[in-house]
Amino acid sequence: MIGILIVAHGALGECLIHCASHVMGRRPLRVRQLGVTVHDDPEALLPHARDLIRDLDHGDGVLVLSDICGATPCNIASRLIEPGRVELIAGVSLPMLVRALTYREEALTSVVAKAMAGGANGVMHISPTGQCA
Repeated sequence: MIGILIVAHGALGECLIHCASHVMGRRPLRVRQLGVTVHDDPEALLPHARDLIRDLDHGDGVLVLSDICGATPCNIASRLIEPGRVELIAGVSLPMLVRALTYREEALTSVVAKAMAGGANGVMHISPTGQCA
């Protein structure tokens, strides 16, 4: 099972995990988050992030999700990348997280693709009649 780590601003990661737990009916196993605040030193957070990766990786790898590409959480997360073992996607959303959780028994490369599709397909313009377009 692929481990999942969310590295995001403030409490966003925990909120996403809480929402995914609601959608899925239970809190998923091997999902953690690292909240980054304006007061945090990124260099001081990096060892903690690496510890979280070690705890989450039971041999199948870890998918790291961050919120905004180029922001501090993503910059921290980018230093965790180990191709084929630890992969990073920026732009985390609830549809992306739920898709990653749903398919995380597959290979890491597949989970990356499924999560990205979930994020992209989760963005829809809603018509006045309530139809998803």
